[in-house]
Amino acid sequence: MKRSLAQSLFSSNGGYASLVLRIPVGLILAAHGAQKLFGWFGGHGLEGTGQWLASIGLTPGYLMAMLAGSAEFFGGIALLLGLLTCPAALVSAFTMLVAIFSVHIDNGLFVSNNGYEYALTLLAATLALAIQGAGRLSLDDIILKHFERAGNGLRTDA
Repeated sequence: MKRSLAQSLFSSNGGYASLVLRIPVGLILAAHGAQKLFGWFGGHGLEGTGQWLASIGLTPGYLMAMLAGSAEFFGGIALLLGLLTCPAALVSAFTMLVAIFSVHIDNGLFVSNNGYEYALTLLAATLALAIQGAGRLSLDDIILKHFERAGNGLRTDA
């Protein structure tokens, strides 16, 4: 049996545990993205972040800063709201994977040495959200229920 587009995008097997994970992870990602995009919270903005990314070989730096910052900021906001949680979590997970292997891996595990433990933690959390979905108290849940009540799940097999 094929799933509808709405079921694929908005369904979850997560409950309240997803909410407990979404809120802090979403806040952290959005804040880090705001540092890169807007220079908020002591960040360097697109220009400074882009120069740094170019200096470590991620070129063009400005574009990479925009992509990483957008993935973190908008992905974090989406996780906070529980909106398109699985795609937002996958994009965020990919961003953490890039951070691990392009910035942190040579420094070992511990964050005190600029290691990858923090990025690995965010990778694990975002992968868990990508697998289980937004859970309760999410826009995904509200949207899915709306489609189910309307009898229109945007069938993909029609």
